[in-house]
Amino acid sequence: MLNRRSFTQSAGALASLVLLSAPVASWAADEAPDAMIKRLSGEVLETIRNDSSIKAGDVDKIMVLVDRMLMPHVNFRRMTAAAVGPGWRKASPEQQKRLQDEFKLLLVRTYSGALSQVTNQSVEVKPLRAQPGDKDVLVRTEVRGKGEPVQVDYRLEKDGNTWRIYNLNVLGVWIVDTYRTQFAQEVNAKGIDGLIETLAARNKANAAGLAASSAGK
Repeated sequence: MLNRRSFTQSAGALASLVLLSAPVASWAADEAPDAMIKRLSGEVLETIRNDSSIKAGDVDKIMVLVDRMLMPHVNFRRMTAAAVGPGWRKASPEQQKRLQDEFKLLLVRTYSGALSQVTNQSVEVKPLRAQPGDKDVLVRTEVRGKGEPVQVDYRLEKDGNTWRIYNLNVLGVWIVDTYRTQFAQEVNAKGIDGLIETLAARNKANAAGLAASSAGK
C-alpha cells in the first residue's frame, strides 16, 4: 500500500527525474513553461512505468537515461553553484565539474529507491501566474495518486527562446536551499575539496546501501 511518506518520496523522485532528464530535441522554442512541465512530467511517468529497471531504482540505468537526454535545458550549473554558495566562485573549473557530477549522482541515488512507488500517479499543473515577457517563473504542480496530493513546484529561467529548470520544491522545501545549508558547513570546515570528498563518500555509501537492499530482496 502506498502510504503518505512513500507517495511523497515517489513525487520527489519524479520531480528530480524531470529536473535531470529533460529531453532536448522535443522542446519547442515557443513552448510555455507550464506546458513544458506538464509534457515532461507525463513523459517521465510513462518512461518509469514502462521500464522495469528504472522502476526498480537501477541507478546505472537511471544515469544512462539522464546522461542520454541532454542536460543543456536544465541549468544544473546554476543549481550546483547556488547549493555550494560563495565557495563556488573560488572553486577551479575541475572542482566545479566534480561538484556537479557528485551532486547529480547524489540526487539520483537519493530518489532512485522511491521510483518503485510510481504507479498510477498523475501530474496536475496549476494556472501559471506570470506576465508576458517574464524571464523567471514559478510553475506549480500537484502529483496525484493515492492519498493527499503532493506539492511539487519548479523554478525556471528563460535563456534565449528556451526555458530551463534551476530549482524545485517538494512540499514547501526547495532542494537548493536544503543542500546549501549542508554544503556550507562542509565548505567552512573542510573547503571545496572536503565537500567533494564528502559527496563522493556519501554516494559510495548510498550505492552500498542500495546494493545491500537489492541483495536482501
